[in-house]
Amino acid sequence: MKLFSCLVALLLFLLQAVPGKGLPKDTLRCVGYHGFCSHSKSCPAPFAAFGTCSRHQKTCCIDTTANFHTCQDEGGHCVPPEIKCLQEQVGLCPYREWKCCTEV
Repeated sequence: MKLFSCLVALLLFLLQAVPGKGLPKDTLRCVGYHGFCSHSKSCPAPFAAFGTCSRHQKTCCIDTTANFHTCQDEGGHCVPPEIKCLQEQVGLCPYREWKCCTEV
């Protein structure tokens, strides 16, 4: 019986650790960039604020020491999805589904 209880506890723990459909899209996006959600509007060093989490209730903090390249850092600018880029650039944009362009 004790073994069964331990297995059930382990199963519940694993189910909580897996990101699922229940998380808001902005939170999933933040976690996808290896970020975390902060209650404050500013992020501790070496993290930088990059969008929102929890349905715009928290700030997404991204580690600036690990492959963090914003669109502007790479010489581009962020545009909404309805605008077509002549040349796309690698870089992160703070708005969901926006893309980084060097030329529009």
